[in-house]
Amino acid sequence: MAMNERIEAGADARIPVCVGIIMDGNRRWAKARGLPAVEGHRVGSETLKDIARAAKEAGVQHLILYTFSTENWNRSEEEVSYLLSMIGQFIKKELEYFITEGGVLHYVGDLSRFSPDFQKILQESEEKTAHNPGPHLYFALNYGGRQELLAAIRTIVAEQLRPEDITETVVANHLQTKGMPDPDLIIRTSGEQRLSGFLPWQSIYSELFFTDTLWPDFSKEEFNSILAEYAARERRHGK
Repeated sequence: MAMNERIEAGADARIPVCVGIIMDGNRRWAKARGLPAVEGHRVGSETLKDIARAAKEAGVQHLILYTFSTENWNRSEEEVSYLLSMIGQFIKKELEYFITEGGVLHYVGDLSRFSPDFQKILQESEEKTAHNPGPHLYFALNYGGRQELLAAIRTIVAEQLRPEDITETVVANHLQTKGMPDPDLIIRTSGEQRLSGFLPWQSIYSELFFTDTLWPDFSKEEFNSILAEYAARERRHGK
């Protein structure tokens, strides 16, 4: 039996507790088909739901998706407006699905820049799913690793902790991902081989996988294939 078949069957292959995904390639997917960028984002949102379901089926307990970075504000006003509208509509539309599936929704990043209405959508979805059994699904929104670390440092300084009391645990508890396990595995689609500010503190021992597949074309089969390769790797954690 192939490794990915064992994963789908729920055998005792090593399954990552937490997976991070940099969902890249929506605009290139649309451009290659002569479509507007917004169509790539729309199809990409359907892929997100498919992969979230695949992660649950595989036994992944935490999934964090790089949804909207701090750099995304530099795109055209039309594209930014569409992206945020699409994200809000996706959360509202799929909320009952996530509740039924037992999902717990979280949002990490500087959410203060979003409109009050958008923030309300995020807050209400977190509240309505807070007591579900899981898995946990994290959307990184207006997220940037340097921004996250700066915010944590500023808060720690404001608390006037003694230098000797500032431990890795203290820093981790001041991050926007507080409570989320460090990702065992990070996947980036579209062929780019960099993390682009995604979880710099949390990813120091993450296994990295880069695929040329554009996000709208990323499938459950390829996801399971990556989980199979992950299961075959020997993780040393610096030892």
